[in-house]
Amino acid sequence: MTDLRVDIIIPTFNRAHLIDRAVRAALDQSWWNSHVTVIDDGGEDDTRAVLSRHFDDPSFTYIRLARNVGTAQAKNAGLVLTDGDAVTFHDSDDLPHRDKVLRQVRILSQPDIGAHECLNWRMVGHEPDSVLQVGVALVRHELILPDGRRVEVRRDLSLFDDVFPNMQMGSQEPGEWTHINSGLFSHEVFGRNGGFEDCIEEDREFRNRLMFNGEIIWIVPELLLTKIETPDSLTQSKDTDYDSARRRSDRAMVWGRVRKWRTEGRVDPVPVDLPDLKIAFVSDPRHLRAREMPMSAATRAARDACLGHLRKFIPAPSRVAG
Repeated sequence: MTDLRVDIIIPTFNRAHLIDRAVRAALDQSWWNSHVTVIDDGGEDDTRAVLSRHFDDPSFTYIRLARNVGTAQAKNAGLVLTDGDAVTFHDSDDLPHRDKVLRQVRILSQPDIGAHECLNWRMVGHEPDSVLQVGVALVRHELILPDGRRVEVRRDLSLFDDVFPNMQMGSQEPGEWTHINSGLFSHEVFGRNGGFEDCIEEDREFRNRLMFNGEIIWIVPELLLTKIETPDSLTQSKDTDYDSARRRSDRAMVWGRVRKWRTEGRVDPVPVDLPDLKIAFVSDPRHLRAREMPMSAATRAARDACLGHLRKFIPAPSRVAG
């Protein structure tokens, strides 16, 4: 069986009341070769104290950024400071099923998936009858809403809502619900496509970029994640919910890139751009790594400066971005 090393990255901001439950669920994953990294996005609450009980666990790292950079950039910080063979992102209000990562690893590790000639593989840059490598394993999930309702999310069709809205007719509620954020992504996916766009629709934009660039995406049909929505969740806050001006602006950017793809047939990678990356605290610097992926020169310099005084503990990058 594969020994794929998985990074579970959990970005968080002022959620000390929830974070330990999410961390314990991540640490309790049945997949044996995983490491949990919490990126505290410059929070001002007791998150560090709450998580200090895990600081001696060799499968856990707590990193506190020196300033708040937002969810997308906190995920990017987690990417450039880790180097696992595959990466998944859990929110601080996520409760993954114990076998979530195991199921995803088995999907990414399948060696004999073929591009059947009955499908238009050249449209996405693959040849018929070639062997495919799955780059992303998604899972279905359920939502526990603030009013207590439990909603099962099984709408695979929502993967295409920005590209083919005409396919949404008949669905009771339009919009992106398939949870791209908690997918398991191979390292090579980031090498080919870059990181997250600095916006609050970063998951939607990243999902589209992967589809447009021909990444092989597999959906596990079972519900393997529970998301607990709270009044302070991004999708519940008036400033960042689905009807906010900020969301509308970000969606316009996302749809602009759809138009670019339809006219030019490609979407460019998004290099990580975190020139002011600084670490205020890390529970164990020996766990930090330097991932090779597209990033700005200023980001690379800032990342290397953060790690500079720890260089003797940090292995040299083992991969070259694809």
